[in-house]
Amino acid sequence: MIVGSNQPYFFPYLGYWQLMNLTDIYVISDSMQYMKKSYINRNYILIDGHKYLITLEVLGVHGTSLINEVKAGNNRKKLMKLLFSAYKKAPFFDDVFPLIEEILLNEEKNLARFLGHSLEKIAQYLSIETKFIYLSDLQGDTDLMASARTMDICKRLNANTYINAIGGQELYDKENFLKENIDLKFLKMGNIEYQQYKNEFITNLSIIDIMMFNSKEEIKNMLQVYTLI
Repeated sequence: MIVGSNQPYFFPYLGYWQLMNLTDIYVISDSMQYMKKSYINRNYILIDGHKYLITLEVLGVHGTSLINEVKAGNNRKKLMKLLFSAYKKAPFFDDVFPLIEEILLNEEKNLARFLGHSLEKIAQYLSIETKFIYLSDLQGDTDLMASARTMDICKRLNANTYINAIGGQELYDKENFLKENIDLKFLKMGNIEYQQYKNEFITNLSIIDIMMFNSKEEIKNMLQVYTLI
């Protein structure tokens, strides 16, 4: 059983989906602390050839708020209009925009569930067949932190392999996981470029940008461009 997990992000970059595509079960870490100015409610798109930050409004944030204690705000229609203007001439706009519209018009107020719904809908579009589980449903309230929390996830799901994003190398030790009979791997996304109108390529944008400029088959190939460490 291969398991992966991460905080729910707002239309995350391609590496997030590569990791998801490798797993049998993907745990949406909704009961972790909400971090301000993070990718939980922000990401980058392309506007007029430039990298542009979009932000989903959030409500009810306090110093120690968990992601699933925060509410999704009320600027979703504004974001939808911005995305329409930014990508209306993109080659796959007619395929992708209805999906983005459905996601942004979702009336779910809980931020974690709103983001989780968006992850599931895009995964369906990309033919990613992982099973989604919310961390709060799996663990309930827990004081476990960092690697102890992750190893507990793996044990509960009978995982023999856990895959994390490359940034996890600073947090997790492979030897500690091996002691629990869990093979820990880190995913590093490869170099990927594609045509964005007639502009010089701008990297590390939201999955929205990739879907707007690439077919499902092209994205399927991109999902394989990575290294496991």
